Amino acid sequence: MDPAVTAPLLQEPVISELYSPSHIFSWNELQGMAFDGILLPLYGKSYASPGVAVTHRLRARAAALTVPERIRTKVVAGRLTAAWIYGCAKPPEHLSLLVDAKHRISSLRGSTACSLHEVRLGQMDVVSLGGLLVSSPLRTAADIALHVETDRALPALKRLLAREELGIKLRLLILAVEATPRVPHKRRALATLAQLAPAEPR
Repeated sequence: MDPAVTAPLLQEPVISELYSPSHIFSWNELQGMAFDGILLPLYGKSYASPGVAVTHRLRARAAALTVPERIRTKVVAGRLTAAWIYGCAKPPEHLSLLVDAKHRISSLRGSTACSLHEVRLGQMDVVSLGGLLVSSPLRTAADIALHVETDRALPALKRLLAREELGIKLRLLILAVEATPRVPHKRRALATLAQLAPAEPR
């Protein structure tokens, strides 16, 4: 992933439905409004108004605000973090961030409470949402199958496949995992995906 290609896509959007500490409201004030039911916790120090549709973009923006600005263009939200952004998993305790092999992962450690994973990313593997780079739905599902234990992977994979707007088909997902170069847990990943196949009629 060439940062010169991806960086211009990362606009810092102002999303009026999202409230985070600023010159307008302090975090203590936001917490007080959440306690009074005026705002709802979204992620980290970000809040949303009750009744507002929590979109992929809104979740991505909330996640982006927890990532230091100096590394925001060098990391990609992936795995269960990306599944949460797509509305298919629980909010992560720690962000799972992918770092393209072209970047030195050691220079990013200690930047934020997160898990960093050095990977190879193609341009089709990444999308931009809410000022944050996020792994594409297909890449997200493949990474979850490969790198998340089966009992945690299955619920997220079922939800990802059920969201038609994400465009993931089980057969395409299996092909993506099969095409992955030799990596640990590949056999387990294919066994996990086999559990998602519709049962044959008796």
